[in-house]
Amino acid sequence: MSKLYNKLCKLIDEGDVLISEHGYTELAEDNLTVKELINGIGKAKIIEEYLEYPKGPCLLLLQKDSCGNPIHAVWGIPKNQDKPAVLITAYKPDPLRWDKSFTRRL
Repeated sequence: MSKLYNKLCKLIDEGDVLISEHGYTELAEDNLTVKELINGIGKAKIIEEYLEYPKGPCLLLLQKDSCGNPIHAVWGIPKNQDKPAVLITAYKPDPLRWDKSFTRRL
């Protein structure tokens, strides 16, 4: 399991979470809630890790909404900091751009 994923889960469990402005916009566009993302973090699947991302390490995760539909979420931690867990963006993935598992780009 990823150290970054474990750290993000711990921060989220502790309530140390920040939602980016872009994240709120994307959530609203796809009718997703912060609660769905927070509640589903423990069952998320890591799709990609961006440990050297310029703004800080982050992960693209496959999560599920309250109906069990796929959500892609990017969670990270600001560069040179230990917290908070930041929801950078979340969206419903386009099935024409992803495989059936929503874990590989076509």
